[in-house]
Amino acid sequence: MILDHDVIVIGAGLAGMRAALAAQQEGANVAVVSKVHPVRSHSNAAQGGINAALTDRGDPWEDHAYATVKGSDYLGDQDAIEVMAKEAGDAVIELEHMGVIFSRDEEGRLGTRRFGGQERARTFFVADITGQVMLHVLHEQLMKAGTKVYEEWFVTSLVMDEGRCVGVTALEMMTGELHLIRANAVILATGGLGRVFEPSTNGLIVTGDGMALAYEAGGSLMDMEMVQYHPTTLKSNGVLITEAARGEGAYLLNKDGDRFMERYAPNMMELASRDVVSRAEQTEINEGRGIDGCVLLDLRHLGRNFIEERLRYINEVTMDFLGMDLADQPIPIRPGMHYQMGGVKTNVDGATQIPGLYAAGECACVSVHGGNRLGANSLLDTVIFGRRSGVAATEFALGKTVPAVSETVIDTEQRRLRSIIEREIGEDSVASIRLEMGQVMNENLAVFREKNGMEAAKRKIVELKERARIVGIRDKGRVYNTALLFSLELEFMLDCAEVIAASGLSREESRGAHFRVDMRERDDENFLKHTVATKSEKGPEISFSPVTITRWQPEERKY
Repeated sequence: MILDHDVIVIGAGLAGMRAALAAQQEGANVAVVSKVHPVRSHSNAAQGGINAALTDRGDPWEDHAYATVKGSDYLGDQDAIEVMAKEAGDAVIELEHMGVIFSRDEEGRLGTRRFGGQERARTFFVADITGQVMLHVLHEQLMKAGTKVYEEWFVTSLVMDEGRCVGVTALEMMTGELHLIRANAVILATGGLGRVFEPSTNGLIVTGDGMALAYEAGGSLMDMEMVQYHPTTLKSNGVLITEAARGEGAYLLNKDGDRFMERYAPNMMELASRDVVSRAEQTEINEGRGIDGCVLLDLRHLGRNFIEERLRYINEVTMDFLGMDLADQPIPIRPGMHYQMGGVKTNVDGATQIPGLYAAGECACVSVHGGNRLGANSLLDTVIFGRRSGVAATEFALGKTVPAVSETVIDTEQRRLRSIIEREIGEDSVASIRLEMGQVMNENLAVFREKNGMEAAKRKIVELKERARIVGIRDKGRVYNTALLFSLELEFMLDCAEVIAASGLSREESRGAHFRVDMRERDDENFLKHTVATKSEKGPEISFSPVTITRWQPEERKY
């Protein structure tokens, strides 16, 4: 079947829904394509809040921008960071008017909490379920606007015509039918790549789809080595314990009961930037001051009533998985893979170097996060650049004739999918390859890295890609063939993993989340620049592009 729209948005999380809403408001015929129901998107998992500096509270946007630049270890593009910080206040007020019931302070105004890497409280929140509430409200807005949503449709490829992106092929899971959706503009809003690593705070659907689709189509992936390890995750399964816990006053303790952050960040303590805190924790663990590979997160001094009011969800999580009550005892946590700062290279309007292709949210690299994202800047990123990409894509799309791409595109893609289904079943499996990939990435491209480990990871990924090309799946049908989808996701993840390793090897310094034990210093003279990966027959081809600096010159980063 062939379907036509002005703008297609791939992904129904916060960035995707905000982009679709903006495009619809600008007059486009919009379709959202999502492999899950919209409110099952991974934006649900965002807990802590959304940053904004409100000038009527004496908080200038420049302070938020500077904190973001410093947090990025000066790798963030400052023109993009200025756009995000300037528009943040209006975006939060707009969300409240849409129906996001933010928590209030004692005076009935929008309440704030302080997040890491920032001198003051400018994080607006809904208890510890901020992402979930924002997602549901935006979904309501999308339904109100009557936007077409193709839910449980899996995008298998971008359709290109003479160097321009003109649509997608998408598999309808319920029927197994493959569709061609033609459009003048496509917006990638597919989220991150968390499951490239094991364990991860990310859900199983977070498989780098948009990044890999753009990479395969000739797009560039920028700063992919910058993988954020969140300081507080559960050891057993990688489940996230929000930074809001530390924002509300929780302590980090080692086995001796010491608040060890005093040695690493005496001014900001537990609220230093995430990369600094994660390295401090891992150092404590590596040097024998941890407890069974963890350190402790202590909230007991906050009191039961406060925890029940402001941090109820994470208390339920620790009760469910550990049988521990935050009001009674400290819980064991450790750094865990959480967020991808890099992604599809875009400008501040979401445009990639491929005409007709845009990206927003975690799958994009604007770049506002650089080498390290500040907590609560991710939700802000999704709504600011989701909206901007929706407006820009519509401006590009309207007035153009929908491209006349023929059904031969479907035939070609059908043959590729059929070849996967018809492979013989051997001893290998998609699950085993996926697990090996996740473990080797977590071992060699985590909080601490070095050349030999990254080279070993890269070699292993190349081997796994060869195995993945011939691995068979047991389900030979087409209706809800999740085995086929897992195989396609594995291809996406392996491409992303290879780029991460190649980009890490090319950055011969330590900056932000990329900390090399064999090159411990930041090198602004040679590496104050972005890594840019493009696909070639020999694998990722790495080049560099300059960092945009507007007003804040790089300086030593202290907390």
